[in-house]
Amino acid sequence: MKINRFEDLEIWQEARELCKTLFRITSREPFSKDYKFKSQIMSSSGSVMDNIAEGYERDGTKEFIQFLSIAKGSCGETRSQSYRAHDFGYIEKQQLELLLEKTILLGRSISGFMNYLKNSKFKGRKF
Repeated sequence: MKINRFEDLEIWQEARELCKTLFRITSREPFSKDYKFKSQIMSSSGSVMDNIAEGYERDGTKEFIQFLSIAKGSCGETRSQSYRAHDFGYIEKQQLELLLEKTILLGRSISGFMNYLKNSKFKGRKF
């Protein structure tokens, strides 16, 4: 499959799904009433997809890898916040397990893509 835009990237699609899942979860009480925490977890999950998109649009492999690293860090932050949400009683164990699975798999996918880019001969339009 040829990648013509960031929306074609599977990691971006997975990150988007993570955001949608978190939006549904944080829209329910009691989570929805903790505005600061809800904003924080939505921001970190949104940062994953946004950094993938921004890195892609930079047109340089080195910059893309840097932005993917930031996206991976935000994915880890989202996973950590998921534990906190469970510890606070905002989500059930089943929801926690779903979020952990999504964030772990996405983090691995981002790492794999970073390794692919590091070893690729394609360098983007910008060096």
